[in-house]
Amino acid sequence: MATGLTLKELSKKEMLLTAGHRMCAGCGAPIVVKMVLLASEYPLIAANATGCLEVSTCISEYTAWKIPWIHNAFENAAATISGVETMYRSLKKQGKIDKEIKFIAFGGDGGTYDIGLQSLSGAMERGHDMLYVCYDNGAYMNTGIQRSSATPFGADTTTCPAGDVIQGKPQQRKDMTRIMAAHGIPYVAQASPSHWMDLMKKVRKALDIKGPKFMNIISPCNRGWRSRTDDAIMLSKLAVETCYWPLYEIENGVTKVTFKPKEKKPLKDFIKPQGRFKHLFSPENEGMLKTFQEMIDREWEALLKASGAE
Repeated sequence: MATGLTLKELSKKEMLLTAGHRMCAGCGAPIVVKMVLLASEYPLIAANATGCLEVSTCISEYTAWKIPWIHNAFENAAATISGVETMYRSLKKQGKIDKEIKFIAFGGDGGTYDIGLQSLSGAMERGHDMLYVCYDNGAYMNTGIQRSSATPFGADTTTCPAGDVIQGKPQQRKDMTRIMAAHGIPYVAQASPSHWMDLMKKVRKALDIKGPKFMNIISPCNRGWRSRTDDAIMLSKLAVETCYWPLYEIENGVTKVTFKPKEKKPLKDFIKPQGRFKHLFSPENEGMLKTFQEMIDREWEALLKASGAE
């Protein structure tokens, strides 16, 4: 077990995102953020794109953050933190600061996959020493559960509702993790709060690597997923065990699967507890469920092949 990552050692560390933050009961996002912040052995400065996390953790003069934190527009968290990192390097060069500080941007899938993709891509290409963390809940949850390019195939949202015309989102979700890897950056990873040790090891590794890093972390939303308020960790675990959300990392171009289920569960185990997929279990939609499973199977086989773990 990595030094400092035992439950006993972690329990002694200060929680850098406090209680009383007003996120929905059972939301995956604050769980993800707490794990990321707890994993760090460095002082941190964070930027936060507009979204559920931002509007609920800093209201007027009240904040749940115990680190320097900047609220950004939906589209520019990566640009903002890259500017702060550049200022830090200048101050360090001038001898005005000697502390080793790390920089993290947090964004939901709307502010990462869609609205913020341009500034994120630019920050990665410029090579800033920063970690971008996407908490992926699969839709624009903060503004009414509209579909995003992270919304999975077949999901029922307010802008692609399951009804007489369509049966949920007709498109496959964007593979943002591999899009980031295509930038040639030194470290990219996918993680889940259900596998906390894997997640926190990846955060530590990312923060120790110089240059731009990206982590995509699944973040269940019971409002948008129409699931129980106590199901976030269970659903995160099922996402991993069905290979809907495989755990892997790409370090300097080398792909490594960091968790391989002993027995790959069928996709229906993950989607059945979620009301957004209820319509897929109707007899007339059996074909869609089959198509969805085939998508996941192809992606998992391609990942195993890329990692040499077939």
